[in-house]
Amino acid sequence: NYGGTMPQRLSACDTVVFLDFPSITCLWRVLKRRVMFAGKNRPDMGKGCPERLTWEFLRYILTYRTTRRPRIRQLLAQVDDGTRVVILADKVGFDDFLATLPLMISADDSRGS
Repeated sequence: NYGGTMPQRLSACDTVVFLDFPSITCLWRVLKRRVMFAGKNRPDMGKGCPERLTWEFLRYILTYRTTRRPRIRQLLAQVDDGTRVVILADKVGFDDFLATLPLMISADDSRGS
């Protein structure tokens, strides 16, 4: 997202994690969230931001791989050699990647884990 500033953001980071999931996976998850949280706030969203779905967003999902993804992949191929680029294309890869990260628990984490 925000492709106009991506080159600046890529030059300032040391690690890039690109979630490159199939369109059908993204579409399924958006529709699932829409049903689960229709008219309500998702726990990961700010107050006053109820779940909604627009045709524009559906079109974005369905055209992303052909309209935006090629440019992002091109930019990722050009990042500085010192920048770590992680491309995750499915849930298994995502879960495996998360398992490699150190556990970070905030002192004010109310869940206790």
